[in-house]
Amino acid sequence: MFAIPLGDGAELRPLEPWRAEEFLAHVDRARDLVDEHIKFADAVTDPVSARAMLTSYAEKQAADGGRIYGIWLDSTLVGGVLFRVFDAATGNCEVGCWLEPAATGRGLVTRAARILIDWAVEERGMHRVEWQVSSANTASIRVAQRLGMTRDGVLRESNPHRGVRQNTEIWSVLASEWRERADTAG
Repeated sequence: MFAIPLGDGAELRPLEPWRAEEFLAHVDRARDLVDEHIKFADAVTDPVSARAMLTSYAEKQAADGGRIYGIWLDSTLVGGVLFRVFDAATGNCEVGCWLEPAATGRGLVTRAARILIDWAVEERGMHRVEWQVSSANTASIRVAQRLGMTRDGVLRESNPHRGVRQNTEIWSVLASEWRERADTAG
C-alpha cells in the first residue's frame, strides 16, 4: 500500500472497498458539511452502501474512468479527493473533493488535489482538468482558485439539491497552464 505525505501528519492513500466501515464512519462525521452542497453523503448511509460506493470507484479505476483517494490526518480518515470523471481518450477529467469539519482550514484538499492534477497532466497526458462546484460552496471555490484554475462559467440553477436549484460553477486548468505555473513556482 502506498501513502503520499501531505505534511502536518496527513497522508493521501487509495480508498478501497475493504475500508468501507472506516469510510462510513468518516462520512457520518462529514455528513452535515458535505451534504450542504453535494449528494455524495446521501449515497453512503450504511456499510453496504459505503462498500458499494468504494466498489464503484474500484471498477471505475479498473476501466480507467475514475479513482478515489482518502486523506488521513493522524491515522484518521478525514476527507478525500477523486477523479469523478476521467476520460483518457479526450484528455479531460474532473477532480472533486470532500472533507469533514475537523480537518478544514489546513490546506489538505489543495495539497491532495495538486497531487492528482500533477499525475493526470504529467503521467496520463490529460489536457484539461475541471472542478465543478456549487456557487454557494465558497470553500471549494477557494481551492479551485488556489490551484490556479480559471472560472469558465456558471450553469445557472442546473443542480437540484435539497429542494433548491443550485448554480454550478465550472473551473478548469489546461495542461499548458498547469506546467507553466509549476515552472514558475519551482
